[in-house]
Amino acid sequence: MERRSPAFTIFIHACALLLAAIILAPIAWLFIMSISPAADLAAKPLRWWPQAADFSRYQTLLSTAENSAGAAFTSSLRNSLEIAGMATLAALALAIPAGWAVSRTPAIGWSLSMVIATYMLPPVALAVPLYMGLSHLGLLNNVFGLALVYLTILAPFTTWLMKSGFDSIPREIEAAAMIDGAGLFQTLRIITLPLAAPVMATAALFAVLLAWDEFFYALLFTSDQRAKTLTVAIADLAGGRVSDYGLIATAGVLAALPPVLIGLVMQRALISGLTSGGVKG
Repeated sequence: MERRSPAFTIFIHACALLLAAIILAPIAWLFIMSISPAADLAAKPLRWWPQAADFSRYQTLLSTAENSAGAAFTSSLRNSLEIAGMATLAALALAIPAGWAVSRTPAIGWSLSMVIATYMLPPVALAVPLYMGLSHLGLLNNVFGLALVYLTILAPFTTWLMKSGFDSIPREIEAAAMIDGAGLFQTLRIITLPLAAPVMATAALFAVLLAWDEFFYALLFTSDQRAKTLTVAIADLAGGRVSDYGLIATAGVLAALPPVLIGLVMQRALISGLTSGGVKG
């Protein structure tokens, strides 16, 4: 094996530390803001660390008292979890058979390219037809309606990811299973889907993140706590004449926790899924 010089090793570690610092610095500052008193946030020169940590904002936002900021925040958190979960499950249910069909039938690959081309359209161009459709179905300001809108965003992306994952699975394995007497659905359930599990996990994670962070459609199609999502609720905190920047930072920290936890749980599958198909043997 090729030996690396100590200087090169130090350089690699220094670059890794610099990259980690660049990525984590905004998150660290967000947390510091969330525990800093309002006077420290407005002080000049800026205080990089509060004299006394204040965790009262977390208690405020996690409170369930009626008509409180905490009740609105927790309701929006629940709505975001429900909408992201429903949209992700529906997107995977569509993406798995669609991705497999496109992977095994290259002649219809143009259809996936046409669907993905819809990402070239700005969201505002689709706002009016989507609004009219939801209004006709009575799904405005409804978690199911917003999940349906998110499905139109997630399905093409997850289908493309699943197609890439199925491409890395040799067709000969499926053919051998069918020769041994397995039907199509048996082959998919026993052979193909277990091999594609890392890609499925990666597609699910990215779908959750896309749905979790979406703001434009959630702002247009929701009006109260029945369907308002977390991104809109955080924007509402900054919408007054006097904004509590520490409270906004606290909401940002709490909003980041579910995706971070999901990413940590699915880390191994995520890395495996991202590298799937990178090396062909």
